[in-house]
Amino acid sequence: MAAGPFRITAQPSGRTFGAQGGEAILAAAIRQGVGMPYGCRDGACGSCKCRMLEGAVNHGPHQSQALSAQEEADGLILPCCAVPATDVVLESPHITDEGAFPVRKMAARVIALERKASDVTLMKIRLPANDPLRYRAGQYIDIILRDGFRRSYSMANAPHDGAELELHIRHMPGGRFTDHVFGAMKEKDILRVEGPFGSFYLREDSDKPLILLASGTGLAPIKALIEHMQRQGIRRQATLYWGGRRLADLYLDGWVRERLADMPQLRYVPVISDALAEDLWTGRTGFVHRAVMQDYPDLSGHQVYACGAPVVINAARAEYSTRCKLPANAFFADSFITQADSH
Repeated sequence: MAAGPFRITAQPSGRTFGAQGGEAILAAAIRQGVGMPYGCRDGACGSCKCRMLEGAVNHGPHQSQALSAQEEADGLILPCCAVPATDVVLESPHITDEGAFPVRKMAARVIALERKASDVTLMKIRLPANDPLRYRAGQYIDIILRDGFRRSYSMANAPHDGAELELHIRHMPGGRFTDHVFGAMKEKDILRVEGPFGSFYLREDSDKPLILLASGTGLAPIKALIEHMQRQGIRRQATLYWGGRRLADLYLDGWVRERLADMPQLRYVPVISDALAEDLWTGRTGFVHRAVMQDYPDLSGHQVYACGAPVVINAARAEYSTRCKLPANAFFADSFITQADSH
């Protein structure tokens, strides 16, 4: 076993911390107050899984459902049971920068469940009144299930009142959490949450115009950014592109249009990919990220904030860079990964 200590670096935040010889990465992070999602802490749930960009680790015993042999071969690791053998660089957007608000665990009470579409529920939860959560608009929390598994949801409201959080929950049939939300969950139920996580928030040291790109419930953190801009009087030009398969997927279309009256710097371009005749849709069609390219063939002077399905985010990142001159450091993203929901 290598003696250590070793330097652990997390990208994209650039946060660093040390691990002693024989110490797992997660244990080192917890010891130094670095927020990293986790559940079981013994290689069973996969909640802490992330990609190793550089370095080498020795994995302790873990279950294949948490990390398969193929995932390990592809460079993924479980920090809860990965012991560094060298300095390590991780790709973990969960880990925030040094000046971030502290990650905390707390109880929350469900105070509202409002169905916004057949497969989308707007959930509001209340934290202890004298103990609000401090976070940046665009970040997310983990809901910790009874078995230790976690589900991540962006806060859809800006942090003007940290005692109440708004979450947009899409139903994933067979999902251990979303089946409960769309079935037995009721107001006054208690949840355990942890956060804030994530490096998706508005970079206010720039005055570049903004492209806000959302697919489906990827609107949630974008909504928080818009609320933050409105509350802080941020006047940067911004265009929201929100895509869905059908018109009903734009479940807060009315809310967005109300903002336009108060924010003259904000434009809104809804995009539907699979409209049917009954939708009577006369607006933009096709892939939402392509609509941006049609309107802005040159993105070299913009910043892009993108949220939604990984397929949309990955396509936007690649095509904006190669075809629209967007600098890599001007693309900020939060992919909503849902495949673990039914595990």
